[in-house]
Amino acid sequence: MADKQLKSEIEKRRTFAIISHPDAGKTTLTEKFLLYGGAINLAGSVKGKATARHAVSDWMEIEKERGISVTSSVLQFNYGGFCINILDTPGHQDFSEDTYRTLMAADSAVMVIDAAKGVEPQTRKLFKVCAMRKIPIFTFMNKLDRDARDPFELLDDIENELGIPTCPMNWPIGSGKDFKGVYDRARQMVVVYFDTQKGTKEGHAEEIPLSDNEQLLNVLGQDAFDKLMEDVELLDGAGSGFDQDEVDAGMLSPVFFGSALTNFGVELFLQNFLKMTSSPLPRRADTGVIEPVSDDFSAFVFKIQANMNKAHRDRIAFMRICSGKFTAGMEVLHVQGEKVMRLSQPQQMMASERHIVDEAYAGDIIGVFDPGIFSIGDTVCSPNAKFAFEGIPTFAPEHFARVRQIDTMKRKQFVKGITQIAQEGAIQIFHELNTGLEEIIVGVVGVLQFEVLKYRLENEYNVEIRMDTLPYGHIRWIANSNIDVEKITGTSDMKKVTDLKDRPLLLFVNSWSIGMTLERNEGLELEEFSRN
Repeated sequence: MADKQLKSEIEKRRTFAIISHPDAGKTTLTEKFLLYGGAINLAGSVKGKATARHAVSDWMEIEKERGISVTSSVLQFNYGGFCINILDTPGHQDFSEDTYRTLMAADSAVMVIDAAKGVEPQTRKLFKVCAMRKIPIFTFMNKLDRDARDPFELLDDIENELGIPTCPMNWPIGSGKDFKGVYDRARQMVVVYFDTQKGTKEGHAEEIPLSDNEQLLNVLGQDAFDKLMEDVELLDGAGSGFDQDEVDAGMLSPVFFGSALTNFGVELFLQNFLKMTSSPLPRRADTGVIEPVSDDFSAFVFKIQANMNKAHRDRIAFMRICSGKFTAGMEVLHVQGEKVMRLSQPQQMMASERHIVDEAYAGDIIGVFDPGIFSIGDTVCSPNAKFAFEGIPTFAPEHFARVRQIDTMKRKQFVKGITQIAQEGAIQIFHELNTGLEEIIVGVVGVLQFEVLKYRLENEYNVEIRMDTLPYGHIRWIANSNIDVEKITGTSDMKKVTDLKDRPLLLFVNSWSIGMTLERNEGLELEEFSRN
C-alpha cells in the first residue's frame, strides 16, 4: 500500500470524546451527529421513555432503564469526507474513571453545557481530566430551546470556573420560546431556524446577511434585532479573538450555541469543529514519540467490557490505534504478555451493534475478542517494533464494601463475575493478606458503581450477593518491594490487603493514620494511585 494512501486515510480521521454533566444533552448531541452522518435514521430521544426507543449509544440494560450512560461507548461514522470516531462517556461522577480512560484515547473533547445551568460540578471534574491531558476542548452550549442564562454570563462562567478563555464562534438570538436562531460570526450571517420535527434533520434554516437590516427586522422583530446589534458590537469589541494555536494547546475553547434536541446549530457546529480539530496526534511511548503515519502498527487498550452481547458471554478489549494500519489476521506483539498473537474478531461498534473490520487506521477504535489476557493500558504493536505506551493511572477508590455470594453453590460464577467486572476497571477488588477470594473487598470511586455491580452479577452471572459497607475512605499502594508487609506496624483503623495483581496495599479509615503509619515504619513509601 502506498504511503500516500496511508497518509490520506489517517488524515481523514477525527477522534474525539464528548463530556458533560449528567443531563446536559450529551447523548442527544451524539445522536444528532450520527443522524447527519447517515448512521441512524431516527434519533431515540433519551428523555421520552414513553416510546420504546432508547438512545443508540446507551446499550447496557441498566442504561436503558435509567436513561443515563454508565459506560463509554464508541461510535464511528463518515461525514463530509472525514471518518469520525466519537467516544461517548458517562456523565455521572461515579463513573469518571471510565471517562478518564476514554479521554486517553481521544485527540480532542467536546464539552456539552446546559445553557440554563452553566458549569456544573461534574463538568469541573471532567474538565480537570481534559486539562491533565492538554487536549483541545470545544464547548457546545446546549438547550437554547429552553430559557437560558445570559450568553455573556455563560462565557464568564466557563472562564471563572474552569480557568480557560473562550471564543464564541456563533451567538444565540434569544432562548426558550423566543429562540430565533444564531449569528455566525465568521461569515457574518444570521441563521434563522424554523422548528424542525424532533429527531429529524430536516427542518429548514434561512440565512440572512447581517448587513441586510430590513429583512432582519422583518424576521426577528425590533427587540431581538436591537439586542443582536448591541451584542455584536460588544463581542467585536471585547471577546478574545480566535487563535488556532491556542485551541490546539488546550488554552482556548471555541464556543458554539444551539439545541441538540431540536437540531438548531448542530450541523454548523459539526462542520466548524471538523475544520478546527487535527488528525490523529503522536503518542508518547517508552522509546520516544510514536508518529501516527508509520509503517508499524501500534495500539493501546483503554477499556475492557464483558458481556456486551448477552447471547455470547464475551469480553471485548477496546483499542485505540496510534500508528500505522491494522489488517485482520495480522500478527501483533502483546508487549505486556510478551507474546506474538493474532487479534481475533476485530470489530467496530455502534454501541452494541458491531461489524467485523478488515482494516483500520491510526485514530480508529477497534474492539477485539479478549480471552482474559489484556489489561487496561496494555500495548500491542508490530512484532518488530517493541515499545510500550505510557500507562493509564488508576483512580484511588473512595468507597469500600465486603461482598459475599448468598448461595455458596454459586462460588464459581461469583468469582468469575466479580473478577471479570474488576478487569474492566469498573471496580477494584482486594482480599485480606493470606486469604483467597473467600472474602472480597470491593473498592469503587462512586457509590453508584456498587449498584451496577449488584445488578450485573444478578443479571449476567445469575449470582445474588450481600454487601456490607466498610468504613475505609483512604487507600495507599506500597511502593517499595523490599518491605515485609506482615511487619508493618500501623494504626488500629488500618487494614492490610492485596489487589488482583497481588500488590500489597493499606486501607485507612482516617487520613491522619497514613502519616502515623509512615512515621512508625522507617523507609516505607506509599503511593496514592497505581499505574496500569
